[in-house]
Amino acid sequence: MTRNIEKTDAEWRAELSPEEYVVTRQKGTERAFTGRYWDCHEAGQYTCTCCGTELFSSEHKFDSGCGWPSFHSAAAPENVEEVEDRSHFMVRTEVVCKNCGAHLGHVFEDGPAPTGLRYCINSVSVKLKPES
Repeated sequence: MTRNIEKTDAEWRAELSPEEYVVTRQKGTERAFTGRYWDCHEAGQYTCTCCGTELFSSEHKFDSGCGWPSFHSAAAPENVEEVEDRSHFMVRTEVVCKNCGAHLGHVFEDGPAPTGLRYCINSVSVKLKPES
């Protein structure tokens, strides 16, 4: 898929911290209960670490007990893409930023109403823009 933001591997490495690079560009995963947003209750919008695109809202965030920030829906569904992930001998649905292709996490069908979904997102993949 063609992205709005296309950069070389070297450009991404220069712009991101080592952890941000591994998670967002190499589809890594931060350890559970270690990310800055897994237990964050501050109101605001979560944007892509790599490109600043709006992705999730604190209004849709819930405590799933999994150790990563969880949302029942995307605040801007047009900015989130779901891709089949067959890594690690599993079949899951990966969530990526539609604008730059950054790996955000995965979505599962074990979330609360109203959607029944749990977007399980790496803290390092997003940045919280607090409400003014």
